[in-house]
Amino acid sequence: MVIRVLPGLEYFMEALLVSTGVVALAEIGDKTQLLAFILAARFKKPLPIIAGILCATVINHSLAGALGAWITSIVSPEIMRWVLGASFLGMAIWTMIPDKIEDEETLIANKLGVFGATFITFFLAEMGDKTQIATVALAAHYTSAFMVVVGTTIGMLLADVPAVFAGDKLASKIPMPLVHSITAGIFALLGLATLLGAGSKFGF
Repeated sequence: MVIRVLPGLEYFMEALLVSTGVVALAEIGDKTQLLAFILAARFKKPLPIIAGILCATVINHSLAGALGAWITSIVSPEIMRWVLGASFLGMAIWTMIPDKIEDEETLIANKLGVFGATFITFFLAEMGDKTQIATVALAAHYTSAFMVVVGTTIGMLLADVPAVFAGDKLASKIPMPLVHSITAGIFALLGLATLLGAGSKFGF
């Protein structure tokens, strides 16, 4: 029998900071960041683009966080430990595969406006994306889905807001392979730590 212990402030801060850092790094070079570059170049209106990114991310990641919390409630802690460990290791491998934007994801109806176009395209592009899957896994790993969603949303903005303002000039200066390697390393460490039982005192 596993007894769940109410986590303290440090645990919630860990959930927030780890979620922020992991997603911020995973988003660099991700297809949604590439989409931010494209939208910024096309519309040249950063504020409605950022607002669209924020709203799409909050809704998308809230759904992902709820899914992660629900999975935790129906799967035993021992099985969950192996599932999460394997998921994080899988994310490490996936992170090393470069993303690209499909043509249909950049087709935007003019009647939607800048905000609407950004919201719809970001929401759809994020479905099944590595940052959404990471949010599900992190929400299942930590006991506070809310802190995870806040963290992953902040992480998305940290990566995408500079992309909106700086555009391709910033992209050309970012060492993508190094960033992807660091992100993959973090996911791998999370996976190994989970498999070795890290967080068991909180019921995982």
